[in-house]
Parts: sequence; C-alpha cells; structure tokens
Amino acid sequence: MNILVCRTDKLGDFITALPTMYVLKHHNPKNRIIACVSPLNKTLAESCDFIDEVIVDYAQSIWSFASEFRSLNIDASITLFSNTRVALAQFLARIPTRIAPATKIAQIFYTHRVKQRRSEVKMAEFEYNLELTKTLFPDIDLEYKKPLLNFEDAKNIYDIFCINNDIEKEVIAFHVGFGGSSDANWNLDEYEELIHAVLIENKYQVVLTFGPDEKDLYEEMQGRFMAYNVVFYFSQESILYFAKLISNFKLFVSTSTGTYHLASLVGTPTMTFFADTLFASSKRWKGVGDEKLQQNFMIPSQKERKKELFSEIKKVLYSLQ
Repeated sequence: MNILVCRTDKLGDFITALPTMYVLKHHNPKNRIIACVSPLNKTLAESCDFIDEVIVDYAQSIWSFASEFRSLNIDASITLFSNTRVALAQFLARIPTRIAPATKIAQIFYTHRVKQRRSEVKMAEFEYNLELTKTLFPDIDLEYKKPLLNFEDAKNIYDIFCINNDIEKEVIAFHVGFGGSSDANWNLDEYEELIHAVLIENKYQVVLTFGPDEKDLYEEMQGRFMAYNVVFYFSQESILYFAKLISNFKLFVSTSTGTYHLASLVGTPTMTFFADTLFASSKRWKGVGDEKLQQNFMIPSQKERKKELFSEIKKVLYSLQ
C-alpha cells in the first residue's frame, strides 16, 4: 500500500509525526511511506529509513501539488495537521482514502474525519498522531524504537566539532532562543545564571547553540560570556547535521521548541521549559524519545513560584558536577 503522511508545519511539529510513519512502515514492510513536509524538514525526512519518498510543499500551484500526489498512485493518506491547501490537493488527486482530524473547514475534503479534541490534551501531540493510524489499520502496534533515529557518522561529526573547538569534556548545551509553539522561557539574565551554574566547577564544556535566524542573540550571548570558556555554535548547516551533532551531547537545555524535539528524537537527555498552561504543557509537547531522559519544568506566571522553580533548576544543574 502506498501511504501518504502529511505534516507540513515546523520542525517540532514534524518530529511528532515521525513515530506515525515508523509504525505504518513496520506494520507491513511492503507499505510505501511517502512523507509530505515543509522545505525546512526535507533533509531530516530523507534520512529516515522508514520513509520511502519525500514530497516537499514549496507552495507550488494547487494543481501541480495535486498532480505530484496523483503520479505516486497513493492508496491512502493520513494528514496529521490539516490546512485547506493540503486537503484540497489530496481531494483533486483523488486519493481513495483520506484520513484527518475532524477540525477546521478543510475536513470536508477528507473521506474519514476523526474526532480527537486535541485541545483537551488527553495525550501528547505525537500520541494523537499515532492514534490516527488505527483508522487505517485497527490492529496496528503503536510502539516504536527509542531513539527513533541513529546515525552511523554522528560520532565522526562530533569528534571533528570537538577538535575544531578544543573540546575535551562532555558537552552541556544551552539553546536560549525562543520559537515554535513555545509560550515560556527564561530571560537572558536568568539563562546567564543557569549557565554559570554549570561553568562554576569546570567539569563540562558549555556550548551555546543558535539557529540561522538568531544572529543578534548569538552576538548578545558572545558579549556576555567573552571571558569564559564557552563555545558558540551558530547553525549554518542542515538540520540533519545538527541532529547528528547534538546526539552526542550530555544534556540539551532549552525551551519547548523545535531543537528540543530534535534532541529527544536522537536520544539526547533534555532539560526543557514549558508554559504553565495545558495547551503549551509538557503533557501535550513531551518529546518522542525516552521519557526517562526528559526533565520537564513548567514555568509559572506567578512571580514567587517562578523564583522558587528557578532556584530548583539551578540546584539540578549544580548537582551534575
């Protein structure tokens, strides 16, 4: 069976789709899994051995998009997060079975509309995605391997990174940026304190990571840590390269954004900060990796409680020494 799986939004959202593609492939190895993704996620999708083909939504005309679907002889599609463009293209391509959550006006273009009520957050985003596969295969096994991605050349990439940056200790990385569906984060002064909690004993190498659109933030943090042995990584390579690099880190500290999901995907221990709301909580956005490797903290809006949590997190970082 040729199965199209669509998730054309941001990095973290796409990563929540990967367990779904994995279980579809492993339910029957003869299934051909076709992933429809945004340009940002193309190289990561192509690295997955459980994905057979990748289609990129480049915002091409709706007719070109539908024609591309039609050429692949797709038997069924599962759209994990729908929009009118993706829904209409599938409708025009005449895909026989089209499955999606029963939300938004786009649902009229699907043959199977599944009521999930994700706003109630009865499970995590990736678990809602997995549930949709049962519409196609009621007996499907929803278990998947963790970490979901492993790379043969990841150690070589890390070794070269260490040589180039004179790193001789295990790495604790901080990603202080803010993006995606993240609704809460520490400010830069607070991050500076957290980073110093690691630097004080000089046991680990601190690496600060920045996305390609975070140049100002990169320069700001360079100014703050000019006198310290901190490595600054400004990403100019692909997401796939970054995934391989961080898979070797001791710990990845960040808010709930795409890089956190990437770290969990490749099996890196994470310390992650979430908003104290159900919609943006760790209950909804926990990583796809092993939960035992995830330390999740909800940042309260109330000042005193927030201060107490900050002190607790500093103690956790001190305890790593």
